[in-house]
Amino acid sequence: MQRHFEGFILSARHVERGGKTYIECWFLTHEGIVKASSPPQQGLFFILQHDALKVRDLLTQHAIDHEYKPLELKTFDHQAVAGLYFNRNSALYKAKTLLKEHKVCCYEDDIRPCDRYFMERFIYGSATFSGELRSSKSDLIELYNVQCKPSLFVPQFTLLSIDIECSEQGELFSIGLANDDHKCVLMIGEPEPCEDWVIWVKNEKALLEQFVTHVKRYDPDIIIGWNVVNFDFRLLIKRAALYRVELNLGRDQQAISWRDARNEVNHGFVSMAGRVVVDGIDALKTATYQFDSFSLENVAQSLLGKGKQTENVDDRLAQIEHDFKHNKPKLAKYNLMDCQLVLAIFAHTKVLDFLSLRSQLTGLELDRMGGSVAAFINLYLPKLHRAGYVAPNRPEDGGLASPGGYVMSSKPGLYQHVLVLDFKSLYPSIIRTFKIDPLGLVEGLASPEDAIEGFKGAKFSREKHFLPEIITSLWQQRDEAKRNNDASRSQAIKILMNSFYGVLGSGGCPFYDTRLASSITLRGHDIMQTTAQWIKQAGYEVIYGDTDSTFVWLNGEYSNQEAMQIGEALASEINEKWQSDIRQKHQLDCHLEIEFETHFSQFLMPTIRGSDLGSKKRYAGLKTNKNGEELVFKGLETVRSDWTQLAKNFQLKLYTMVFAGQNVKEYLLQIINDTRSGKLDDQLVYRKRIRRNLKLYVKNVPPHVKAARMADEQNQALGKALKYQNKAWISYVITLNGPQAIEYQSSQLDYEHYVEKQIKPIADGILPFIDGSFDSITSQQLALF
Repeated sequence: MQRHFEGFILSARHVERGGKTYIECWFLTHEGIVKASSPPQQGLFFILQHDALKVRDLLTQHAIDHEYKPLELKTFDHQAVAGLYFNRNSALYKAKTLLKEHKVCCYEDDIRPCDRYFMERFIYGSATFSGELRSSKSDLIELYNVQCKPSLFVPQFTLLSIDIECSEQGELFSIGLANDDHKCVLMIGEPEPCEDWVIWVKNEKALLEQFVTHVKRYDPDIIIGWNVVNFDFRLLIKRAALYRVELNLGRDQQAISWRDARNEVNHGFVSMAGRVVVDGIDALKTATYQFDSFSLENVAQSLLGKGKQTENVDDRLAQIEHDFKHNKPKLAKYNLMDCQLVLAIFAHTKVLDFLSLRSQLTGLELDRMGGSVAAFINLYLPKLHRAGYVAPNRPEDGGLASPGGYVMSSKPGLYQHVLVLDFKSLYPSIIRTFKIDPLGLVEGLASPEDAIEGFKGAKFSREKHFLPEIITSLWQQRDEAKRNNDASRSQAIKILMNSFYGVLGSGGCPFYDTRLASSITLRGHDIMQTTAQWIKQAGYEVIYGDTDSTFVWLNGEYSNQEAMQIGEALASEINEKWQSDIRQKHQLDCHLEIEFETHFSQFLMPTIRGSDLGSKKRYAGLKTNKNGEELVFKGLETVRSDWTQLAKNFQLKLYTMVFAGQNVKEYLLQIINDTRSGKLDDQLVYRKRIRRNLKLYVKNVPPHVKAARMADEQNQALGKALKYQNKAWISYVITLNGPQAIEYQSSQLDYEHYVEKQIKPIADGILPFIDGSFDSITSQQLALF
């Protein structure tokens, strides 16, 4: 019986049965979960046709079953290729390993079977599929001989948030599970009076067994958590192996599997049939969220304005162990709170909407973090094959660095009326305009007569290319998403479009070519410099430029409204000039668009500390908006996590006063006096991340590492857990005896350190522009005594 469905791919893998390879998919559909198995698939990679005899001899000698087919395909060097086909994927791996050992060049030998199956059918995230019904249970439909086509199916996922609590040695205490409708905490111990959602179990083995039971009962499509893969599931798998408990969490009742990452310590991947595990930290990073710390407490406070219910954040592990021994109902509430905070963060950020849209744009799995090269290959490779080419191999040496974005030396000063003009998606618009494309480069070099000039010898075909059209389609989709206020889709498309330059300049991409990346960045340099010349000709001064932004000083008396009108007119004039310039010089349609982005009524471009030269990527200003004016800092102390609250508060107040034309002398002296008298002690704490194991800091030992080492010496002496050995955050102060962790501060604070290293640098960042300095003001004060 033939059945037809439309659904979203939750998981997919290749399996071997009876000497053949199949693609096995689990779909989320409106009718429920569908397990779908493809007809037998052949694995494939390519070789040069002139290597055919050598390859056949090698594979025959080693009894590797294969099929050889000459193809109407060629390499970027215009050499004819043939396909090697394998019924078993294990044979494919043996063959490519053998051929590489004998210096035979293989192409596209690293494409995973599932990726090739979907991309060659232009299936990204969702599919329409049909197949023969094998079985139909109440909770599962199973099909075989399935055929798939592209679809735009919109999924509605069921979620389950999990969190574990354990000892320092990894002994499990409890496991929390929650979604919008249900919640429970599985707790080891004898039953105590508490909430009815606490379920008591005798020991760790029973805890793991109950965990499996409850996951099956909730039956989620997606399991979420905070560091849920590399901490929670890694530990659960270890403890399950210890107690010989099968973590049969897949929808096929099979155990979950773990795979260690190749190049990262303590990092891996977990998979289970028909479900996806999505880590909150990785998901937010992929969606370009940034925080000083990605601890659950900090992210929850930043996004939700609430956090965990715990009194001792700095020694949380000790508190958890204490509560497990003496107050298990309290620990249960804490455990559940972690689950609920993750649910709230996912709901607030709509990060799953972002990830599912990314899948439908690129074919990347929901749990695939990063993956910009894989996304590019998924989109580009099937088009390339239909144009008669196979992908080149990645450069063996990792590739050469390409020129970076344009950054102009700034002109330091305190200005009135500074405009910021931004090119809208500059690099994608350069790709669209100048037809920058891997295939376009090959075809342009082959027929250079009418090609578009690039940089470093590049020439691009005017007709044969794919990337400009891919970007055009994405651009149109993003404009539509903006009109529909679809922030998740707009963000997913923006990240994808902006990744293309980086991919083409990455040695990890098979399409890497320094001529491609250079033709983007160096064209950007030219565009920025020419734009600055046009602005100067219009009677204004460019004081800074950075990648796609140009800072323009009007140098005159204007109202805020007049300044903004100039910004709009200037942007319109520059766009007209680029349209005309590119049409005349290159006979191309121009897709560049500059926008008037910001007006600063007051603006500071500082110098590099200890120099007269202008800084880069650092400034402050009063930004004009609908509600008045907003003080904005970029790259300065108030936005950096490794400066004290004293520095941040002082800078905010000082700049506000300077921009308002107020006298700052008394305020500066008051801050210094308050610091020295101890009135601001609560603002003198540094907080910094330890990014490596403490033992690895040998030659240069920074203050926060010194504080961490001393603190852990104290912890060890007191029989406490070592908190700071590897990638921890530490809060510390500078004392007369050096840096000390706040929990073990034993010496008097070094107030002169804070005056010289926190207050003075900030003061001297702006005071010289109003004919003052830290030393001149403080020396006047001393002269009074």
